[in-house]
Amino acid sequence: MAGKLAAQGAGILLVTANVGSLFEDPENLQKTWLREFCQTVQAHRPLFVALHCQEVGGKNYEASMTHVDKLLSSDALKDFSRARVYLDKNYQSQEQFTALGCCYFIHESLKNIQQFDFKAKKFRKVVGKEVCSDALPSAAMLEKEKFPQDYFPEVRHSVLCLLQSRFSHEALAFDLVNIHLFHDASNLVAWEKSPSVYSGTRQKALGFVMDRITDQRFERLPYFIFGDFNFRLDSKQVIESLCSTASVQTVRSADTNEVDKLIFRESDNDPDGLYITPALTLSLFLCVCLQLLEFDRELSVFKERLHELDISFPPSYPYSEDSSQGKQYMNTRCPSWCDRILMSASARDLLVKPENEEKLITYDNIGPNVCMGDHKPVYLYFRLNTGAGKPHANKHKCCVVQ
Repeated sequence: MAGKLAAQGAGILLVTANVGSLFEDPENLQKTWLREFCQTVQAHRPLFVALHCQEVGGKNYEASMTHVDKLLSSDALKDFSRARVYLDKNYQSQEQFTALGCCYFIHESLKNIQQFDFKAKKFRKVVGKEVCSDALPSAAMLEKEKFPQDYFPEVRHSVLCLLQSRFSHEALAFDLVNIHLFHDASNLVAWEKSPSVYSGTRQKALGFVMDRITDQRFERLPYFIFGDFNFRLDSKQVIESLCSTASVQTVRSADTNEVDKLIFRESDNDPDGLYITPALTLSLFLCVCLQLLEFDRELSVFKERLHELDISFPPSYPYSEDSSQGKQYMNTRCPSWCDRILMSASARDLLVKPENEEKLITYDNIGPNVCMGDHKPVYLYFRLNTGAGKPHANKHKCCVVQ
């Protein structure tokens, strides 16, 4: 079967997962998470798996290594004879720590896979399994970049950043970028204007990423960027749409006179209404999902440079962390599609397009009916179109433009 799939184009599975909450309740959540991830691998039978994680372990680094060991030894990955795992355990260095993890698994039947050495500036054959858990700046097979501190002045020691890897198969080469952008710190601030100040900060940071991975140090290649973008809905527009006829009551703190919460009521007889506080939004949002897609607008700024397949799954965040509540959202934030898989136009051309009833491309979430932590992992499965585009001029040798 693997040979047949390879002949049709190597199956590629890209997965992004914010796993921070898994380490809060490892006894219940990690087992379920691993099972659902492995079921996704078994269902699609890819030959190359790329798993990008955010908020890995932190000071509970030993737990993250246990998680990786279980993943490497799972039955779903037993035929993946080669692996590259990169975890940042350098949490004691606030200037360097990223909390990102990149895991790449290659099936034994997939030939001619190479990974780029950014220091030597050449591709190297991928052999065996390696786990790199040292400080990631020393890893030649990754490019790491932290955002300038003034991008996120609210965060004293930001762990938000990107990790970039580069692989080649046959005559094709592509970049895989793991990213984690800044969240909305306050619902009240996010509501103040459209688009929000947080949206502008993420836009600036994503522009930084785009410039970084397409600069002149290396040959420009198709790229996939997948991680926790923390994209949020346009809160002001959402609330005005849902509460178009509501009256607004402003409640201020008795001590500071600062706005403590906003209450939107459709009528004087409405006992509940919609409350907005810095960290709490009531459950009026929780009954609407895909209808909110029209307010998902942060990516539109990059529509000429970044592409995404149509979304048909519910918002990936913020789900309840109660292991018995697989579909329930928390009422801390308006549900949003934070976890995404984006690509350049040239990367989009690498996806084999369906020509029959067989579903060759899937963009979906993992574990829709069970608790996977506060984020549902999101995945993209496709077959690699080996006839797309032209091989780069040096064939597996990236050039440096002086």
